[in-house]
Amino acid sequence: MPLQVAALETAAGEMRATEVVRGLDTPWAFDFLPDGTILVTERGGRLLALGAGAAPVELSGLPRIRVDGQGGLLDIMVPRDFDQSRELFFTYAKRQGLRGSGTAVYRAELSEDGTRLQNGRTIFEIARGTGGGFHFGARLVEARDGTLFVTIGDRGDAPKAQDLSMHNGSVLRITRDGDALSDNPFVGQDGARPEIWSYGHRNAQGAALDPQGRLWVAEHGARGGDEVNLVERGVNYGWPVISYGVNYDGSKIGEGTARDGMAQPVHYWDPSIAPSGMAFYTGAVVPDWQGDAFVGSLKFDYISRLSGDPLREVERIEGPETQRVRDVMQGPDGALWFLSVGQGALYRLAPATDG
Repeated sequence: MPLQVAALETAAGEMRATEVVRGLDTPWAFDFLPDGTILVTERGGRLLALGAGAAPVELSGLPRIRVDGQGGLLDIMVPRDFDQSRELFFTYAKRQGLRGSGTAVYRAELSEDGTRLQNGRTIFEIARGTGGGFHFGARLVEARDGTLFVTIGDRGDAPKAQDLSMHNGSVLRITRDGDALSDNPFVGQDGARPEIWSYGHRNAQGAALDPQGRLWVAEHGARGGDEVNLVERGVNYGWPVISYGVNYDGSKIGEGTARDGMAQPVHYWDPSIAPSGMAFYTGAVVPDWQGDAFVGSLKFDYISRLSGDPLREVERIEGPETQRVRDVMQGPDGALWFLSVGQGALYRLAPATDG
């Protein structure tokens, strides 16, 4: 069947959502190779390569992946030096103990023919301590200095997000070999995990650098209280001591919405939108979007556009194509691309006048 093209109305004018590939099974993330090939992960454990006008090709060479509730094959990141290194980075759920699993980071090289991963190894996995298939976090971002930020969910064990002896509920900063950086904030602190950059997060499934190179995350709250946070070194973001949401049974979370020593979100949603995927737009295709952030909504089936200082949601871009948006990013062509779990498809979003 031919690929579909649909019109979506936005404040910047009519946009064309072009279906790039369909038939994806619970897609989780995507990224672009320098030659234009698109790599897509499916949570069930498939890595697909999409070449222009060609059928998707499944790549081999992934590690053994534990498909466990919300866990499986998760994020993918193509580093800036791919042309020289041919390295790729992934996050996935790795078996830990008899029944548990935890977020892990895998590094491998893409073969010259682009069909398989080689020389792969797991460079990092979280400290064992919580089982269950919840809240893996698992977004990967390359910092401007080439180090890696990794988001780790609280794994469904909220108090551990305040426990620096665990990786749960944190943002990590590691080298490409998986080691902690010597200037990380908790290096040398008795009992603390040296990889931790910030903590007190619930489950950040969106992460991106802004045009100034600062890290932002979009994270799930409970019932209400989804947050957008500017991530800073050593900061405690409060979960589960403070929150703008309530527990799923309606009961109060922690102490309320504020406490000394705990950061406030830049923006929050109530009711929850279930945010996933995040990108800052710097392209020339849609000048009105310059500097704005885009976050996918899994719950309400739209793409949130956030703008201003401080960032606030100013628009909801929505249509049948935006059903359960899992990932969103700016492509090398300057268009906005997004993954729809509900449609099992990858889309390119650009003005109707763009060729």
